[in-house]
Amino acid sequence: MDNQADRQVAVIGAGPAGLYAAQKLSAQGYGVAIFNRDIKPGGLVEYGIFLDKHKIKNGFRAQFRQILDHENVSYFGNVTIGKNGKVRIEDLLQWGFAAVLVTCGAQGTKFIDLPGEALKGVYHAKDLVYHYNQLPPFSGYQFDIGKKVMIVGGGNVMTDIAHYLLKYRDVEEITVIIRRGPDEVKFDQKEMLPILAYLDLDDFRTEMKRVSPAMLAIDQDPEAAEHWILAGLPKACPKEHEGRILLRFMQSPKEILSDSNGSVAGVKLERNLLKRHEDNVTAKGTGEFIQLDVDTVIFAIGDSVNDDLALPMRQNEIAHASHPRYLVEGITFEVGNPSTGDPLPGVFYAGWSRNPSTGLAGIARRDGVFAASAVAEFLSSAEKYVSTSTHELFRRLDALQVNYVNQARLKLLEADEQIKAEKLGLEEYKYSTNDEMLKVMGLTL
Repeated sequence: MDNQADRQVAVIGAGPAGLYAAQKLSAQGYGVAIFNRDIKPGGLVEYGIFLDKHKIKNGFRAQFRQILDHENVSYFGNVTIGKNGKVRIEDLLQWGFAAVLVTCGAQGTKFIDLPGEALKGVYHAKDLVYHYNQLPPFSGYQFDIGKKVMIVGGGNVMTDIAHYLLKYRDVEEITVIIRRGPDEVKFDQKEMLPILAYLDLDDFRTEMKRVSPAMLAIDQDPEAAEHWILAGLPKACPKEHEGRILLRFMQSPKEILSDSNGSVAGVKLERNLLKRHEDNVTAKGTGEFIQLDVDTVIFAIGDSVNDDLALPMRQNEIAHASHPRYLVEGITFEVGNPSTGDPLPGVFYAGWSRNPSTGLAGIARRDGVFAASAVAEFLSSAEKYVSTSTHELFRRLDALQVNYVNQARLKLLEADEQIKAEKLGLEEYKYSTNDEMLKVMGLTL
């Protein structure tokens, strides 16, 4: 049996989880075909890392090129799998793929259904991150940002959004609304370094005094929390712009208020209490409301998985097998039938598709590698051997008139963008529409 010529595993999505899974599977002799909705590989490494972190991005890109150049790996960019594309998961299995690994991230947006959520000036962090990192079609959207911005959420995405607003959008004041207390913030200390110098320290200490009694009431240490949040100050990036950041704990937005033009005029917030149940701290509304005047609201509260792939869902997530056959490190990577708990034979998932908005690229990489182990175990124990050749795959995609981008075309695009960057004296140049990219590669819509 000639594994080198076979394309046994279809990986859907080319972010870190999918690419590192492909690396592991291809190194074991399995053929891998990677299907990616975007033209370029990289997922959130390409389109989610802060826009001027060129060194980190280039390091990942070099690794990804190596993975895609492996003789057992084929790349198909600009191919949407699922309800919005021409190919579905069941088609891939019918074509002769022995397994499908879903690693296309959390493509859904988390809404909290607030009154006023559809007003002008209300945005979701992922859309803005995709915009400034020039992912089509988000690259072409307009984001009108005011001077006083509220960011809802206290994770790493908040730090990037705040950094972008201060550095590139000349925002005067950012108020970060965090539902629980200082002990429950989700950002990493390192991710705070670019924005820590903008934190209004007098205001922060006043806020800490306000929430200290609530923390002490559930046996938390306000001084330790304050020290942890400010620990990076000696290493913080110097302040380059005007503008300040205010942190507000134990508050939840309840309504976004409108001016006469249908734009954001402010937010009604409810003060919260902290409740402890064993190691779990939750926020509970007090019925006491305050109003904050802002002109822009950005939700940075994570993402959700939508059902575009037509896989079984359970509460806005892809359903996992509750009776898995191939556990790795105690984790289930098999998609399951929600009514029986049994695995869907040959269908696996990893990364944010499995666990939305969890961790940075390193976590996604580990998840992909673990999932690859589960897939390999499944393949080695499969009773029947099914395969499909690369030639057959090209034929099927051509018959469906799928305008796919392969590795060779990708290299043409990379070379072209590099020449443009050098001519313009830029660190990097990116085309901001799919049409432009396809044209450069000799493909037309």
